[in-house]
Amino acid sequence: MTGADRRSLAGRAVADAHRREWARVLAATVRVARDLDLAEECVQDAYVAALDAWTRDGVPSRPGAWLTTAARHNALDALRRARTLRSKLPLLVEPEGEPEPFVDRLRLVFLCCHPALAEQAQVALTLRLVCGVATPDVASAFLVPETTMAARITRAKKKITQARIPFRLPGPDEWPARLDAALTTVHLLFTTGHTAPSGPTLTRDDIAERALDLARMLHELLPDEPEVRGLLALLLANYARRATRTAPDGRLLPLEEQDRSAWERDAIAQADDLVVGALRTGRAGRFSLQAAIATLHATAPSYGDTDWDQILVLYDALLKAWPSPVVALNRTVAVAMVAGPSAALAEVEALEQDGRLAAYRYLPAIKADLLRRTGRRREAAAAYERAVTLAGNEAERAFLAARLAEVTENRGGT
Repeated sequence: MTGADRRSLAGRAVADAHRREWARVLAATVRVARDLDLAEECVQDAYVAALDAWTRDGVPSRPGAWLTTAARHNALDALRRARTLRSKLPLLVEPEGEPEPFVDRLRLVFLCCHPALAEQAQVALTLRLVCGVATPDVASAFLVPETTMAARITRAKKKITQARIPFRLPGPDEWPARLDAALTTVHLLFTTGHTAPSGPTLTRDDIAERALDLARMLHELLPDEPEVRGLLALLLANYARRATRTAPDGRLLPLEEQDRSAWERDAIAQADDLVVGALRTGRAGRFSLQAAIATLHATAPSYGDTDWDQILVLYDALLKAWPSPVVALNRTVAVAMVAGPSAALAEVEALEQDGRLAAYRYLPAIKADLLRRTGRRREAAAAYERAVTLAGNEAERAFLAARLAEVTENRGGT
């Protein structure tokens, strides 16, 4: 094997280890460094060193262990040189000795998703520290300048230090809120990739894949938690359809037009198994119920064969578990299929009067579709115009503009 071949092989191994092992290595290094910035720097140096070492000596049988050892040695060396082990405000570490590696990774997730941090800061910090996404790429995901995102991440780290947020697992009284915050963060991250908030394309697969990796990691660490199962099932059921959500020309395809034969059946089957397991515990919450709805859509042989009655039952349960106006709006889609578009339209108009979804881009889009289906094309056109102005990305905007053109050209209704 030539030197170039060895370096290429080492480069691929480093890239793979970065994707698979970053969170594990960083979490283990934080325990030594007791400082997020120092730990992050030491891990980055370990990955840089790995490229040369693995080119020279070959890829080790356990790349993650090699990187963890190198990063921790870097941290110890830095602490000895700077004599700052006790001068830094610490991330309080549990004193019971060396934990299992999965415990450290779980601690890191809970640290990044602490409720004391703003929601966007949780997502950004999770991308940066748990996923190892470079700051410029995090900035790109949020459509902000790199300097803005760097400052945001720095503020979040400072808040962790200044508030002395401990690097530990939550106690029994903290567990529900902390786990829910972590799951919410991963779900928001996936949503950002599944339907991009803006930009030229409908999806950002790289971000959705990062979120799916996190959901898998959480399931690996907490396999008996029903809401962890539910979150992973929800993401799998939606991710399985990604290749069919747009046409080759980038045009958005609604669910009824998607080619179900191209959906990833193994992922859907896994999602279905996870949902069943979550529901059997009797402790299913909002993620498990959303996953149950998503898997019913994914397992239906056709759009017309979808069990809309059961989906409406699940939405009723979800609305009780999570009384959100967004859930109420999504529920109207099932109401339209069970009771007709006029019944659904009445519920949408009530939500419109409520005012909490005034800036939510999907309210006018759903209203417009219901108005179109009831033959009220003039009103539908006005709703589509509103939806176009609020549309997040160009694929959604083009889809809504096409529907607007359709009802405008056929204004035979009222």
